[in-house]
Amino acid sequence: MSGLLGKLFGIGPGDKGGGKGPSPQEAIQRLKETEDMLSKKQEFLEEKIEQELLAARKHGTKNKRAALQALKRKKRYEKQLAQIDGTLSTIEFQREALENANTNTEVLKNMGFAAKAMKAAHDNMDIDKVDELMQDIAEQQELADEISTAISKPVGIGEEFDDDELMAELEELEQEELDKNLLEISGPENVPLPNVPSIAIPSKPAKKKEEEEDDDMKELEAWAENM
Repeated sequence: MSGLLGKLFGIGPGDKGGGKGPSPQEAIQRLKETEDMLSKKQEFLEEKIEQELLAARKHGTKNKRAALQALKRKKRYEKQLAQIDGTLSTIEFQREALENANTNTEVLKNMGFAAKAMKAAHDNMDIDKVDELMQDIAEQQELADEISTAISKPVGIGEEFDDDELMAELEELEQEELDKNLLEISGPENVPLPNVPSIAIPSKPAKKKEEEEDDDMKELEAWAENM
């Protein structure tokens, strides 16, 4: 491909690069410049074709010779335009292929750089040492868990008590308190009780009771509306 680029762009052995051919970036740039040049040529030819077509219509049957000459020029311009269209397609394909190749080259270059960096990072690592380190970490973690468990246990101050004895003592205290309350309730035996009144206490009228209930409901409704 470098030979084709050399013929296309006039790159000789003495050009930049020491005869190794242009760099991908240089070739891509030149292809883009060529595309721009051909695109401008396309616009020029399209204008010429339109002009010759107008000239042929203008002369028409009045001057057949001039009309035919205009149509011939129009055909030549159309042929050149078709050739430029084909050339542009070829250059566009070549540029895209070169861009893809350049991208792949950069990707591979960066991947190789990353691989070297990873290798350098692993040079001072030994898998056996890594295993030993992980084992030490696990042992230290286990020791830390044991220490935490030991610290969290409640510590007695040299005193041990029997739970059964404590429960028995608590029951005795409860029984003493119960007996004391019973004695206070019974009180003196000869204290006369007051007479129960024989007159019945009049109850509230039913109507008044309903009115009070209605008032209560109204108060509740007013309170609920203000919430």
